[in-house]
Amino acid sequence: MRKCWSEAGVLAMVVLLAVVASGCSQIGVLKGQMALKDANQLYQRQDYKGAAAKYEEAITANPDLGDAYFYLGNSYDNQYRPARRGEPENDQLMDRAISNYKLAVERAPTPIVKQRALQFLVNAYGADKLNDPSQQEPILRQMIEMDPTDVANYSVLANVYEQSGDYEQAEQLLIKAREIKPNDPAVYTSLANFYNRQGDFEKTIAELNERITKEQNNPEAYHLVAAFYWEKANRDYRLSDADKARFVQAGLEAEEKAIQLKNDYVEAITYKGLLLRLQANLEKNPERQRQLLREADRLQAQATEIRKKQQAGA
Repeated sequence: MRKCWSEAGVLAMVVLLAVVASGCSQIGVLKGQMALKDANQLYQRQDYKGAAAKYEEAITANPDLGDAYFYLGNSYDNQYRPARRGEPENDQLMDRAISNYKLAVERAPTPIVKQRALQFLVNAYGADKLNDPSQQEPILRQMIEMDPTDVANYSVLANVYEQSGDYEQAEQLLIKAREIKPNDPAVYTSLANFYNRQGDFEKTIAELNERITKEQNNPEAYHLVAAFYWEKANRDYRLSDADKARFVQAGLEAEEKAIQLKNDYVEAITYKGLLLRLQANLEKNPERQRQLLREADRLQAQATEIRKKQQAGA
C-alpha cells in the first residue's frame, strides 16, 4: 500500500509540475506578445534603440517569435553608422544585426520575412557596411536555391563577381537570368549595363535592342538606346567622324520613336536636341549646320516648357 501511495504521489507531482510549467509558458507567451506590440510601435516610429530593447524583451519571454528576430536585427542595423566603422560600440550594433538576421533565416515562419533577412544580410556585408563580398556569395547562392526564378538575385551576385574581377562568372549569371525570364525587360538592361562597363558597345546595343522587342510600346526602351548612342558618340574620341555620324543617326531614330509614343517625353526631347548638336558639329555645310542648331534650340525650349507644365500640374 505504501508503494502505491508513493507512485501516486510521484504521478501527482509530475502533473502539478506540468500544470505549473504550462502556466509559466502561457505567461511567457503573453509577456512576449505585449513586448512585441510595444516594439512594433517603436519600430514604426523609427525609435530603433527603444524597439531593439523591446524586441529583446519579447524574444527573451518567448523565443518562438521567429519573425521578431528580423526586426530586432534591423533595429540594430538602423543604428549602425558606416562613418563610425571601427568604433567598438558601433561595430557591435552590426554584429548584433547580423546575428539576428541569421536567426530569422532559421526561425522566421513567414517566407517574406525569411527572404528579407537574407537580403539584409547581403546588404550588411556590402561595400557601404562591412565590405566583405566573400560572405555575400554563399547567402546569394542560398537565395537562388530557395527561388531560382527570382532573377534579381542573379544580378546582385553577378555584381559581386564583377566587383571582384570575375567577369566570366558575372556574365554567365546575367545570361542565366535572361534564360530564366526571357520576357523580363530588366534582364536585358542588366546585361547591357554590364557589357557597357566592359567596353563592349556592340553587345550593349544588342541587348537594348532585344529589350525593345519585348516592349515595343515603351518609349523608355527606345530612349535608353538613344542615350547610349549619344554617350558613345559624345565621349569616345577614338571614333571616326563616319562612326560618330552613324551613331548619331541611330540615336535620332530611336528618340523619334520614343517621342512618337510619348510626345511630352522630356528626356527624349532633350536628348534629341543633344544628338542634333552632335550632328551639327559633324556637318560640313554651314547652312545645314545652322538648321540643325536652330532645331536643337527649339527642342530645348520645348522640353523646358513641358517640364514647367508638368511641375505646375504636380
